[in-house]
Amino acid sequence: MDNKIIGKFVKAIVIFINMNKAASITTALLFLSFYSLAGQQDSTNLVKYTPDFKFNEGLFLVFDQVKNNNPVSKSRIVTPIAYDDPDFYSRILENKKIYFFNDLGVKEEIATKNIWGFSRNGVLYISLNEGFYRITIVGSICHFVANLTTYSSNYGYPYSYPYYGYYDYGPYQSYPGTTSSTEMKQYILDFKTGRVLDYNVESVEVLLMADPELHDEFASLSNKKQKQLKFLYIRKFNERNPLYFPTI
Repeated sequence: MDNKIIGKFVKAIVIFINMNKAASITTALLFLSFYSLAGQQDSTNLVKYTPDFKFNEGLFLVFDQVKNNNPVSKSRIVTPIAYDDPDFYSRILENKKIYFFNDLGVKEEIATKNIWGFSRNGVLYISLNEGFYRITIVGSICHFVANLTTYSSNYGYPYSYPYYGYYDYGPYQSYPGTTSSTEMKQYILDFKTGRVLDYNVESVEVLLMADPELHDEFASLSNKKQKQLKFLYIRKFNERNPLYFPTI
């Protein structure tokens, strides 16, 4: 059942209960039964994520589109570039704005820097640090690598600036009186909220809290073991808490 329909139903139940306190218990029980049945119906329209899963081709403007595997398809993007061009995404993402037709057939525009990412050949890419990077491990906790350029001025004021590029390569800018260095950084993505965090013990422990038993097991390890086994516990978490996507 559509989440919007369920949301409207919940609001109606709340209003009814507030107006009729005597019926609150009976109504609540009826609602729980209804919601349980709706959940069972919804589960038939979901598919479990496996390494063979392919994301639908297109642009993901926001993270909710990723969770629903419902991107803006190539055919809805307004561009003179041929849809079968092997460099299609790298070429359109060079533009400051992208034009597309929404679900109602209305032409819209969005700043390229504001899109979440895209899927190419079933593989997910995320926008970060002014570039687009492949998410190599997909799960309830995702893992990927992105570039970050750090600049240091000749006046002793170091600062960071995002690396410019697509697919882990591309030119980067420098400025007079500065030196720069580019490093590869590891990140994790919380697929429940869309938050991107640094790949470290603290971030992993925070995300493991969604599975108290696994979190307690991880927390009981020594600091050295936690650093060594971060990736193992991400894999354990993903196995115990699999992703599901709607069938479209």
